[in-house]
Amino acid sequence: MLARVSAALLGVALFAGTASAQETTIKFTLGWKTQGSDAAFFYAKDHGFFKEEGLNVVIDQGEGSGATVTRIMSGAYDAGFGDVNAIIQNASTKPQEAPVMVYQIWNQPPFAIVTKKTSGINTIKDFEGRTLGGAQGTPTTRLLPVFANKNKLEGEKIKISNMAPNLQEPMLIKGDIDAALVFNITSYFNLMLNRQDPDKDYKWFSFGDYGLDLYSNGLMVSRKLIASNPKAVAGLVRAVNKGMIAIAKDQNAGMKSAVNYDNLINADVEKRRLQFSFDRLIVSPEMKEIGVGDVKDDRMARAIGIIVEGYQLARAPAPSEIFSREFLPPRAERELVYTAN
Repeated sequence: MLARVSAALLGVALFAGTASAQETTIKFTLGWKTQGSDAAFFYAKDHGFFKEEGLNVVIDQGEGSGATVTRIMSGAYDAGFGDVNAIIQNASTKPQEAPVMVYQIWNQPPFAIVTKKTSGINTIKDFEGRTLGGAQGTPTTRLLPVFANKNKLEGEKIKISNMAPNLQEPMLIKGDIDAALVFNITSYFNLMLNRQDPDKDYKWFSFGDYGLDLYSNGLMVSRKLIASNPKAVAGLVRAVNKGMIAIAKDQNAGMKSAVNYDNLINADVEKRRLQFSFDRLIVSPEMKEIGVGDVKDDRMARAIGIIVEGYQLARAPAPSEIFSREFLPPRAERELVYTAN
């Protein structure tokens, strides 16, 4: 009897070991340090969605949404949360190395110009003759000439003061610059943490409202992972999608998972950032029409054209090189309903 029990326990142990060995490890990079807007990834991990797909997803903090692309291209990471516009830039010259967006999350661009309401800047024409603080190399700063051109502004009359990203809000508050070229989801909360009221005292000019109708951050994977393990890619997308649908309904649950990942974050601020991402970047008429995770090919083609112009790229990649809907769950499973709570 004892021998039979021992044999049975050994069999269970061997089976568990085999199941564990069959898990696919995916190294995943966030777009930046831990933020509430990343909650879907933490929720999916906490609730076993990745494990259900046979995945062991190892999540690391990032160095910028553009850096996600270079991290994946280097082979250090298999997947991550990053900016589709950085894929476009790299796919122009290195189409076989650039990652592929497989689940578009931010349907609206975060690129914006922010100024004090007391600055006297009431329309974008008022940027002429003013000094704008920009972090060199960021999409908002680099796309300013395209913004000016599309809106018939005299770009040579707009002065750019180059500075580190962390100096933009302090210099704007002090009045050292007239406006700042920012990511709204970052700058809004930087202002708030500097005891400012970003809604009452500041005016925001979103690039998306002025002819630069771009997509932004989402889930991207390496071409190597797509070629070697498409099943893992599909599982990763399904798990993240389930996380997105869940936290859209319950942000407190999303924040619990975020704190489990990094207990040093300011949970109150990051919950507001999570809700900001839904309000300003995710929920849109297009998202409601096609479901979270997808894009419209004609809009993506136009967005590629904007990036090609803005970065003076030699080749315009096709939308199919940038985004693949091959791994998306059915439309009915991507019905995101956001309820702030």
